[in-house]
Amino acid sequence: MAEPMRIGILALQGDVALHQARLAKLSVEAVPVRGADELAACRGLIIPGGESTTFLKLLEAYALGDPLVAFARERPLWGVCAGSILMAAQVQNPAQHALAILPITVRRNAYGRQNESFIATFPLRLPGQGALEQEGVFIRAPQVVAWQPEVAVLAEYGGTPVALQYGHHLATTFHPELAEAETMHRHFLALCGGERLAASSA
Repeated sequence: MAEPMRIGILALQGDVALHQARLAKLSVEAVPVRGADELAACRGLIIPGGESTTFLKLLEAYALGDPLVAFARERPLWGVCAGSILMAAQVQNPAQHALAILPITVRRNAYGRQNESFIATFPLRLPGQGALEQEGVFIRAPQVVAWQPEVAVLAEYGGTPVALQYGHHLATTFHPELAEAETMHRHFLALCGGERLAASSA
């Protein structure tokens, strides 16, 4: 019997457990990642929501910044909310360092404070598929204000991209792990080389 695909979840902060639960339902081994050796053993990595400046400090403390950038050259990353900020080329409100994995510009806290969080639905258009309805939970969410032509916009809300794909990398400014559907997790597995696995778990 083949071993399950191993997907890492950056476990420095954020809701690691919900992503683990979603991936477990899809027959995927989801492992918390806090070190370079754990990262190297994964087929792909999810950077969950959290607080981006705290993430940056923890990446430095755990010596994970450079290994993460090197990992992204070969394998897929998915940045969720704060994770999309970390992956951006430029960050605004205020300006801060990021890993420059995605050629996008992100504005932090674009929708307001925690008590201004909201839930919305919008069409999600994955490559080769018709439009699907996607629920998005926005919690102190960033906003993508600029992106290069090679970045594919998979979903928009209010005229602004909320799900993007660049090569084998994903970014969502909302939290798919809090939605009912597992569509985004399945799509990420496909990008990680688990097309058959994602389909067979449908």
